[in-house]
Amino acid sequence: MTATTKAATSIPLYQAMSTLRAVRRLKPDPVPDDVLKRILQAAAWAPSGGNTQPWRIVAVRDARLRSQIGDLYRRQWQKYAQASRGKLERLQGESQEKYRRILAAGDYLGDNMGSAPVLLVACFNPSIMAITDADLGRPSVVGGGSVYPAMENLMLACVNEGIGCTLTTLLCFEEEAMKEILALPEQWHSCGVIPIGYPQGKGHGPITRAAVETLVFEDTFGQSLSLD
Repeated sequence: MTATTKAATSIPLYQAMSTLRAVRRLKPDPVPDDVLKRILQAAAWAPSGGNTQPWRIVAVRDARLRSQIGDLYRRQWQKYAQASRGKLERLQGESQEKYRRILAAGDYLGDNMGSAPVLLVACFNPSIMAITDADLGRPSVVGGGSVYPAMENLMLACVNEGIGCTLTTLLCFEEEAMKEILALPEQWHSCGVIPIGYPQGKGHGPITRAAVETLVFEDTFGQSLSLD
């Protein structure tokens, strides 16, 4: 694989970012090697603290291993979904219907994770990361800044390639089992799984997100942003 690996066609970057949505219904059809190489190359281009790239990806294509991971995911999804269905009952109208569709797609992935043709498991090694918020008495997030940009890069590449994808972290609840399945060294841990494959339906498309004015402040927290 080289840095000159290119897709046959490319869509504009802003279009890719504004249409990257969770695609959970995937066909079992194989992802061609050249497509997978381009997606993984996109991950390798991502920035990381000190350019250490303290992450690795295990591209799981073996059917037996995918099935084992799928079994673990099904168990965790069922727990998560059971808790989430209570929220469904509190919603009404279009909000309820939208959330119902999300849960249905999640149920499908819960039952079929192991059938996705490739499971990209993100791994990290904290011993080579500068985790500057490790001792601040709150949940640490800084380390993820050297891992998840690579995951975002590869998912944007998936959009460009017409490949469905979604990032799930539920399998962090199965840390020891995942380490055994993937033969991870002691110092390496998993922090997310991205099942990829060709979409069963339309795949990526328009997304719904909060407005910039809601998410971004000017100078101090809570102060409205003034942009023309």
